[in-house]
Amino acid sequence: MTQTDFPRRPVPVIDRRYDLDWLRVLAFAVLILYHIGMYYVADWGWHIKSSVTSVPLQDFMILTNPWRMSLLFLISAMALSLVQQKMSAMSLLRLRSSRLLIPLLFGMFVIVVPQVYFEARSQNLIPPGYLDFWWHYINPKTDLLPDHHSPIGLLTWNHLWFLPYLWCYSMLVLLLRWPLNALAQSKWLQQLPARYAFLLLVLVFVAIVFYLRPLFESTNALVDDWYNHGRYFGVFIAGYLLAQHKLWWQAVIDYRRWFLVLAVLCYSIAIADRHQMFPTLAAQFETSVLVQLIYRLNSVLNHWGWLFAVLGYAGFWLNRPGFSADFSAGIGARLGFDVSGNKLRYCTQAILPWYLLHQTLIIVFASWLKPLAIPASLEAVLLLLLTCAGCYFGYELIRRVALLRWLCGVSAPATQRLTGNGLQTSMG
Repeated sequence: MTQTDFPRRPVPVIDRRYDLDWLRVLAFAVLILYHIGMYYVADWGWHIKSSVTSVPLQDFMILTNPWRMSLLFLISAMALSLVQQKMSAMSLLRLRSSRLLIPLLFGMFVIVVPQVYFEARSQNLIPPGYLDFWWHYINPKTDLLPDHHSPIGLLTWNHLWFLPYLWCYSMLVLLLRWPLNALAQSKWLQQLPARYAFLLLVLVFVAIVFYLRPLFESTNALVDDWYNHGRYFGVFIAGYLLAQHKLWWQAVIDYRRWFLVLAVLCYSIAIADRHQMFPTLAAQFETSVLVQLIYRLNSVLNHWGWLFAVLGYAGFWLNRPGFSADFSAGIGARLGFDVSGNKLRYCTQAILPWYLLHQTLIIVFASWLKPLAIPASLEAVLLLLLTCAGCYFGYELIRRVALLRWLCGVSAPATQRLTGNGLQTSMG
């Protein structure tokens, strides 16, 4: 396989990486669909569940489940790596702290509360009365729902767990900024061929999955989530280094088709195994280290295959404010895509409020729709439309009220133009 196997579209020499912005927007769109799917998928626990669930839906959910959150950490790390070249570590620390920790606290005390309330109501664990429940929820010494307590009582961050993880990883990387930058710019790493870098990455992640996954369950609780830390922080470091290595980034774009083929193949193997198509191999999993390594290797290749396929296609098509130049000038313009990038700037600013609101809205609307016994296919469409409408109007309100902008991590209108392509926003 050579560099001439595929036509190359060079990465434009620009200060702004529109592909990362578009990819961030699309990744959060997938997140909304995934959480709606969690309401309908069979056998997987969630806050509330539909009375009509689907087992086949699991196969579609597994398509993105292994890498959807890794993609967000990868994008965030790459954006941080680019913007730290223009801003001091202290400025970035203050910016990320205000844009992550304040929305996290606001989300825990206000936005997440309906999720816990409707979950408890669906299980008949509490009587009706939202305000009374909220007073118990914010009281760390409450005696309500003792089996659901953490060290801070009922207070939880639920789907907002990404924010404290991102803050901690960002702080660690900013503290290690100089050695990481020295490593990224070192002659031996800059000259390391992309195929060897990919091989090294796979070996590191096979070790992470092999040694940490059997020992630590995924908790999203930060303090005891060592398998997820190994995986997500590893992705974060990889993204930070990748953003400063133009040849590697270009290789990801050039070989995007091969990464997609690899990802589809590994996903197909995983689904086939779930449907017991390799009974002999599966029977040896507990006793054979070699079989375990085969499974772990397939898991890691599936994970990075999808990440690099998505990143590669984004780099090829989306590194302009209105998608590719040809698309924007032709079909895109006729379909109403904004070639000036105004819609991209709007979406970039809206990401964090939509992220804060979406799961609560899904649970609230699902709780309202469930007693109506609407056919599941129609209900799912209504749930999606209501959630998107709620996020849209919620953001429109947030961006018009100064206090809500501060609580939800949205830049003031005067500074939105200064933060460029969103690389300086909290989710970047």
